[in-house]
Amino acid sequence: MGWKEAGVRHSHFLEAGGKMNFIIGFLIAAAVGLTGIGGGSFTVPALMLIVGLTAGEAVGTAFLFAGVLRLIAAPFYLFGKQIHSRYLWLLLQGAVPGLLVGIWGLRWLNRDAGNPLVIVLLGILLAASSSVTFIRRVQNPSFAGKNHRWLPWLALPIGVESGFSSAGAGALGTVLLLNYSEMTPGQVVGTDLLFGLVLAVIGSAFHWTFGSINSPVLLELLTGGVPGVVAGCLLARKVPANKLKTAVAMVAIFAGLQLVWSGGRAFVAGRHATNAAKITAQAGGGHAR
Repeated sequence: MGWKEAGVRHSHFLEAGGKMNFIIGFLIAAAVGLTGIGGGSFTVPALMLIVGLTAGEAVGTAFLFAGVLRLIAAPFYLFGKQIHSRYLWLLLQGAVPGLLVGIWGLRWLNRDAGNPLVIVLLGILLAASSSVTFIRRVQNPSFAGKNHRWLPWLALPIGVESGFSSAGAGALGTVLLLNYSEMTPGQVVGTDLLFGLVLAVIGSAFHWTFGSINSPVLLELLTGGVPGVVAGCLLARKVPANKLKTAVAMVAIFAGLQLVWSGGRAFVAGRHATNAAKITAQAGGGHAR
C-alpha cells in the first residue's frame, strides 16, 4: 500500500452524511463567490479527509464542483464589468497547455493525485506568497502592465499543478494579480473566476472520461454550493475594496496552510504504511525460513 491509499484510509472520517456534504459545499462555495479561491484548495482535502473519497475521486469531483460554482459566479462579475480580458487571455495561453501536461502526467504516472510533498510545498508557497499582500514594500502593481509577456510563462506551472492535483494552483494566479497588477480586488476575483472556469471545464471533461467523479457526493455538495456561491457573490459587492483584498489574502493563506496540513498528514500516514508493510514482509520471510 502506497502513501495515496494510506492517506485516504487512515486519515478521514468515513461515511460523512449528506448534511455534512451540504455544509462543506456551502462554506467552500461562499469562499469561491467572495474571493475566487477555494475550489480545489479546500474541496480536495475535505473530500479525502472528511467524506472519505479516494484521492482520484476527490480531484475529479473537485474539478467539476469548482467548474459549476464558477459558472454560476462568473455572470455576477461579467455584468459588473469586473473581468480584465487581456490578462485573462495571457494567463490562459500558459495555463491551458500546462493543464494538459499536468493531466497527461497524472495518467502517465498512473497516480490518483500529486505527491504529498508537492502538495506541502505548494501550500507553503501559497501561504508565503499570499502574505505579500500585507507587505507593501514588496508589492509592484505595475509589474503585469510592464511585463505582460511573462504572464503566460508564470501561468504555465499554475496550469501543470492544477492538472496534477486540482489543489491551490488557481489561488497563485489570484495572488499574482492582486499584488503585481493594477487591477482592483473585484477585477482580480472576477478574472480569476473566469480563468478557473476555463481550467475546470477542461479538467472536468478529462476526469469524466477517466470515471473519477463521484456523482452522489457531487450532487450533495452542489445542494449547498449553489446558494453558497450566490451568497458569496452578493456579499462581495458590498465589501469595500481594501477589505475584499484582505479577505482574498486571508483565504489564500488559510488554503495554503490547509494544503500543508493535508499533504503532511498523507505523507506521515504513507510512511507508517510503508514501514508496516516492511515489518510484515520481514516477519513473513522469517516464518518461511
